[in-house]
Amino acid sequence: MKRRTFDILAAVGGLFLAVTLIVSGVLLAWAHNFIGNEVHTQLAAQKIYFPPAGSAAIKAPEFAAMRQYAGQQLTTGAQAETYADHFIANHLIKIGGGKTYAQVSAEALASPGNTKLAATAATLFQGETLRGLLLNAYAFATMGTIAGIAAIAAFIAAAVMLILSGLGLIHARRVSPAADILTRHSSLRPPRSSRPSRSRRLAAGDPLAREHT
Repeated sequence: MKRRTFDILAAVGGLFLAVTLIVSGVLLAWAHNFIGNEVHTQLAAQKIYFPPAGSAAIKAPEFAAMRQYAGQQLTTGAQAETYADHFIANHLIKIGGGKTYAQVSAEALASPGNTKLAATAATLFQGETLRGLLLNAYAFATMGTIAGIAAIAAFIAAAVMLILSGLGLIHARRVSPAADILTRHSSLRPPRSSRPSRSRRLAAGDPLAREHT
């Protein structure tokens, strides 16, 4: 194959790959923005606020992670994860005595007349439901962040491929049309007819020629 043909084919392939990466980057960037806006909108609509700084609600050591968002409205995935795992979860442990809703609900069904146990089961159900919704928001927000990082990587890779393809086309214009990809190299040993005779080498003082006399 001619070198010019190879350069052109490689450059065209690089351009195709660059276009594919650009399209992928655009879609990933759209996904990042869409997920981010949806998470923010849905969380903001709940009007959940972190307890203010110095509040007794977050004074205990198990609520230490809550203090970084003290007084703020819950609108991001990171805030949702903190509220779910470091606020609601701790309260549910105290309410259920370390038991989950499924465990307490089974006990309540076994004791129909125990209104206190039934109320505890209802509270655990509500708390675990809210916690699950917040963690879902956190998961979607994380996926949006990953999509944004992937979009940046796709755009960078596309830029690299465009540069390489451009260099390939420039090289294709400069290379000789007759040049092949692999050129045959002549043997380093000169042909026998062109080698000097033994007598000439003896006259020139060639030590190897003396050894063979």
